[in-house]
Amino acid sequence: MSNEVMEHYRNAVAMVTAPDAFLELTTIDQGGHALKAYKHAPGSMRDLWMLGQGYADQEYIVYGDERWTFAEAGQLVANFATWLQTQGIGSGDRVAVALRNYPEWIFAYWGVIAVGGVVVGMNAWWVADEMAYALNDSEPKLLVADDQRLAIFAEIAGDFPDLAVVAVREASPPVQAVQWAETVSEAGELPMPSIDTNDDACIFYTSGTTGRPKGAQLTHRGCVHNIMNVAAMGQIFATTQAMGRGEAVEAPVSAPPATSLVATPLFHVTANNCVMHGATLSGGKLVLMYKWDIEEALKLIERERVNTLSAVPMMTRELLAHPNFADYDTSSLASLGGGGAAMHPDLPSKVIESTQRAKPAQGYGMTEVCGITTYTAGDLFLARPESCGPLVPTLEGKVINEAGETLPVGEAGELLVKGAPVIKGYLNRPEATAETIVEGWLHTGDIGYFDEDGFLYLVDRAKDMILRGGENIYCAEVEAALYTHPAVLETVAFAVPDDRLGEEVGVAVHLKPDAMLDAPGLREHMGSRLAAFKVPRYVWFLSQPLPRNANGKFLKRELREVLDPASAD
Repeated sequence: MSNEVMEHYRNAVAMVTAPDAFLELTTIDQGGHALKAYKHAPGSMRDLWMLGQGYADQEYIVYGDERWTFAEAGQLVANFATWLQTQGIGSGDRVAVALRNYPEWIFAYWGVIAVGGVVVGMNAWWVADEMAYALNDSEPKLLVADDQRLAIFAEIAGDFPDLAVVAVREASPPVQAVQWAETVSEAGELPMPSIDTNDDACIFYTSGTTGRPKGAQLTHRGCVHNIMNVAAMGQIFATTQAMGRGEAVEAPVSAPPATSLVATPLFHVTANNCVMHGATLSGGKLVLMYKWDIEEALKLIERERVNTLSAVPMMTRELLAHPNFADYDTSSLASLGGGGAAMHPDLPSKVIESTQRAKPAQGYGMTEVCGITTYTAGDLFLARPESCGPLVPTLEGKVINEAGETLPVGEAGELLVKGAPVIKGYLNRPEATAETIVEGWLHTGDIGYFDEDGFLYLVDRAKDMILRGGENIYCAEVEAALYTHPAVLETVAFAVPDDRLGEEVGVAVHLKPDAMLDAPGLREHMGSRLAAFKVPRYVWFLSQPLPRNANGKFLKRELREVLDPASAD
């Protein structure tokens, strides 16, 4: 990267975060730890919602032929919040939301936030056992669910006799439920509860290293700072680009509000915290997709003049490679990005070559920082396509070795980050919280290094995890489900490289003597316990016990290297 480009970048950072700027940086004390933060950050997500209400008659949400302005959405949110209060739901109470990308997700989310409640995001792909676990763990007072999720809940409803239910887009729910239309039928006013910046705003479940997912507690402070980081990085890179064009820049450059195609699930921080929150703060438009469909995505880009797509890299690649790509007007696209998985180094240049003006962008993040950790775009991304970019302004970072010693520039170790966006901890998991967040530093479980300009390069992960199409799958969770089968004596799960999804799930299995099990039977057993995306695509049945090291641990890496995907069942 040229010295000139880096000079532009450093000047842009200084300009965006300068004293008296909206994004001015400061230091706050949280639990005895000094954290980087924004001096003028709103105190809560409710405050952020109110800022968005200033956009009034601008379009906010598009779903099929349905449309809502900010004002129309605001009234629905106020109505739902008022109804929640009549049900005795208020500060600190949890509401589980189990929906695909319907507009009601957004209305319910802000309505719960407005009463000081906590949104529990339920993965729409969970099976009944996974849903039951999360409901038991989070103990919500209310479940908001659509047709498919209501059918799944019906299997376990007997275990939750006191849980009230709201049915979304399902006229004949299989359980007793209040219709969504009824909850928003009475005109209401937005409540004014007292919300502390360290209160939980939402709980998102991350795959668990011990076989069960953990409920990450995202605070109002963390969510507010994440979306301000998104805004800051957008300004920084827009300003860097303007300087690179030779423009005289005396103030940060802001791009026009985004029209975003929301193609990833709203129960993840990528779509919810980075895209949906961002549109709410900036006056952007959200074009929702029920599920990923390449042809439908192209139609929506043309019809709605979509200028931003932030999705897993697989979606960007499939969009550009679609045989009908040239048949649609995609000239509105200004940014094609990836999150949830690393872009292969060839993809940024493909974005430039295949579109009229779109620039590549990529964010690296995780639930535990409420969204993004690093971000890169435009010329900086093209210059260093193997880097996931610099840290966002309110995060500090370092890499350490196994002894906990900080490593110098260029040496790889585990990445640790600290700052205002870091979560409070894991719900009901004090030991996991203490292991993950140490003296304010979050152990990411990712292995990487910083270059001399502070750009991060990820090279591996310390956690035993599979990253499939943006979904984290912990091997322990897959193995725990496998061990419930009576025929299984030993098993390990590991990642198998995949051109489309990045990685797929593979398992090696050694059966008990005289036991019988084949791959279809194994997948059927696991499918009743795990979401479909966690069920192994590759299965190897080994006649000998799995290899171990001197300490008795399975040699997973060695197995992964010698087992040929072509030989799997």
